[in-house]
Amino acid sequence: MSLTTEELIKIRRDLHQIPEIGLEEFETQAYLLNLISTFNQNFMTIKTVETGILVRLAGSTGHYTIGYRTDIDGLPVAEKTGLPFSSRNEGRMHACGHDIHMTVALGILNYFSENQPMANMTFIFQPAEENASGGKRLYESGLLDEWMPDEIYAFHDNPQLPAGTIGTRLGTLFAGTCEIHAHLTGKSGHAAYPHQANDMVVAGAQLVNQLQTIVSRNVDPIQSGVVTLGQFTAGTTGNVIAGEAQINGTIRALTQEMNLLIQKRVTTICEGIALTYGCEVELNLIQGGYLPVENDESKTENFIRFMKNDSEVSFVETQPAMTGEDFGFLLSKIPGTMFWLGVDSPYSLHSEFLAPKEVAIDAGVLAMTHFLTDRDQQLAK
Repeated sequence: MSLTTEELIKIRRDLHQIPEIGLEEFETQAYLLNLISTFNQNFMTIKTVETGILVRLAGSTGHYTIGYRTDIDGLPVAEKTGLPFSSRNEGRMHACGHDIHMTVALGILNYFSENQPMANMTFIFQPAEENASGGKRLYESGLLDEWMPDEIYAFHDNPQLPAGTIGTRLGTLFAGTCEIHAHLTGKSGHAAYPHQANDMVVAGAQLVNQLQTIVSRNVDPIQSGVVTLGQFTAGTTGNVIAGEAQINGTIRALTQEMNLLIQKRVTTICEGIALTYGCEVELNLIQGGYLPVENDESKTENFIRFMKNDSEVSFVETQPAMTGEDFGFLLSKIPGTMFWLGVDSPYSLHSEFLAPKEVAIDAGVLAMTHFLTDRDQQLAK
């Protein structure tokens, strides 16, 4: 029997209460394993990868493998929704909706555990999407190799779309990201004697200003890029010249080429600041596995055509977003499609007030069981 609406909502609320940071999803993993163990096991195999889970459904013909991925980690956010099933883990929240992601994946897995597909299916419950390039870690571990999908699908919830709406596009859906960490070292000193010191507030301020010229003066206006510096820390008090400063930020770009161009300019500007202000600038650029999410053309054309023709699905074609998602790494290795699932909230992803509408869960399960069944039948022809 497929999971009912009430059972799916209970699962989502259970998961919402136990958010954990990437690679610390021990309670989440235990909950998922316990629930999956209650599904039909006749053609199912399960194995764990760090705090993640891989589930294999052996197809009746087994000549092809379809993959489905969900992420399972939460964020270091203190929840303020006031929901009766709010997070029990202090300072942790499913503020990106991964509880919705997991619940839909479980609904799909449960359906196909009761309705054996002809193709094999590999379900990936992936840790550390938010903080440690979990998709890249999983792929490079080699543990997926024997169950490697020939094509793969995943979604991200979208507060700006009506609940249950499916949305995607050909080409790039989400940006690739890169973290910026710049540590500046000069010489501290007394505020009255600036000539005896080397002020890293001044050097850091100039670095911030110059980095903000990259998009306006180095990026083709027809293309897209973002440089955001969200953290600047320096000094201890108002009458002491700061000898050190730390600047942290992010790069977002819709192509890997643009991401690399911006990284090159960040590097050059940091080198120039070091020369100009006679200081040291230690720059650390971290991209990890956060490549642009680039949908495969043929797989996505097929996906869009199906969703448009399914009378039970509300579908919209969407614009690219500067959101980052490590599913981009898996799509760079395996052809497939990522899409949005609308959850209709006035609050953005990562907000401490985010409360997705649960009606989206049934809609997501329905749309993907229909699509994957159709895809399975296409592959059998």
